[in-house]
Amino acid sequence: MATKLPLLYTHVMGSHGFPAWFWTALDKIKASEYGQTDAKETFDDATQLAIRDQERAGIDVICDGEMRRFFFVQSFYGRMDGLEALEPLRKTGLYAYDSVPRYRPVKKITVPKGLGTVDEFKYLKTQTDKPVKATCPGPVTLSIHVQTRPGDAYNNDRLALCWDLVPAVNAELKALAAAGADWIQIDEPSAAIVPGQAAEYIKMFNACVEGVQAKIGYHVCFGNLLSRPRGKRSYRWMFPALLEAKCQQFVFEYANREMAEIEMWKEIGVDREVACGVVDVKSFYMETPDDVAER
Repeated sequence: MATKLPLLYTHVMGSHGFPAWFWTALDKIKASEYGQTDAKETFDDATQLAIRDQERAGIDVICDGEMRRFFFVQSFYGRMDGLEALEPLRKTGLYAYDSVPRYRPVKKITVPKGLGTVDEFKYLKTQTDKPVKATCPGPVTLSIHVQTRPGDAYNNDRLALCWDLVPAVNAELKALAAAGADWIQIDEPSAAIVPGQAAEYIKMFNACVEGVQAKIGYHVCFGNLLSRPRGKRSYRWMFPALLEAKCQQFVFEYANREMAEIEMWKEIGVDREVACGVVDVKSFYMETPDDVAER
């Protein structure tokens, strides 16, 4: 990254809020009421809005707001082969984690045409002169809507399912780097949500970034579907295994937990950058600059 950044520089975790007009447009796109050009124009406009908002706020490193992604990862499943769509478990009431799309693996999962993040990044680069970062979900998070059961292609082995997604993520990261992304954030909120061993998830992460020539960020949180967490909101259980991650920056949520566990870094020791969330996007309380500075 050629631009020299301040000591305490700012960037956002990734996803930007959708304005009302964008929700309306998405409904029309799903109903096939928009043509291909209409849809492209809509997504481009939404992405520009996210970029301009960050620039006006004085953010140092810009991302595209992930405006082309629906509910963080749901749009990626259409790019995967080997899945059969299932009915959502809940169709009424508040939209929650049991309301989301589900899939069953009918064969080994592949992503033959990539995840689509490269085109997102290329567009981002044309829209700002500020430093930029790319974001890409990791294999554990990409697996979150796939329900493996005894007798299916993975026979209830979620780790095997996740490992099959590692080559696709690695290829995506290398393609991003080739497109000029010198900073890539891998998003793995599900590493703190899906039951499993932190050490195994770190092995997957390291396999994903193998050979990727870029600054690597590792984002772990506890879920944020319509501002609701899903996992136990603690990082402590993931250490010291997390220190084996081959990344240059950890990106963690703190503000919406009232900065809980921030003192843990004094115990562990910091051997790389730590990006701390200091704006609580899950609260309707609008923080003042002093609130943020205090954190």
